[in-house]
Amino acid sequence: MFDDVRQAFRDLLRGTPPSGDARRSIVAQMRETLVQARMGLDDLRKGIEETRARLTRERAELETVRRRKQLAEGINDAETVAVAERYEKQHAERASLLERKLETQEAELSMVEREVGEMNAEFKLAAAGANPGVSAGSATGGPAAGESVDDVTNENAGLRDEIDGLARARRRADAESTADEKLAALKRRMGK
Repeated sequence: MFDDVRQAFRDLLRGTPPSGDARRSIVAQMRETLVQARMGLDDLRKGIEETRARLTRERAELETVRRRKQLAEGINDAETVAVAERYEKQHAERASLLERKLETQEAELSMVEREVGEMNAEFKLAAAGANPGVSAGSATGGPAAGESVDDVTNENAGLRDEIDGLARARRRADAESTADEKLAALKRRMGK
């Protein structure tokens, strides 16, 4: 579906949009894509909150293990110290992983928010009957005075790249989901 919408954006950006019902259909597809993108933003935000909560729990567990280790060292309980060291290492690794994940998720959210904002602006232009990415001074949908077709094409290449970026962001989100599943499986194997 995303390929169809990307092609619709390209058609609009090339200045050769269909008219009438076909144009309304393309605008409706663009609207649906924006709705899905906004839902994706909500999912990203929820993912960030879940990661923050998991990181908070992991840090608390790490502090608990360190405190127990310190108490065990105080009474010279070598066996408890060894167990605590093992768990301290595991919790520290998990916390580090979750910190990196949170940083990545926040960067991705920022990027996707920008992309959705730009797509929204393009959608508004398309819904108003204008050709997104083409100068407002052009009544024909072609290049504005003094502007070549190549200039318009180069300006619009950025939008196509941004649309492609959304597809890459979705693939990254899927990869992160896979990483979450692997982390959960690792935790189950470790007895957590």
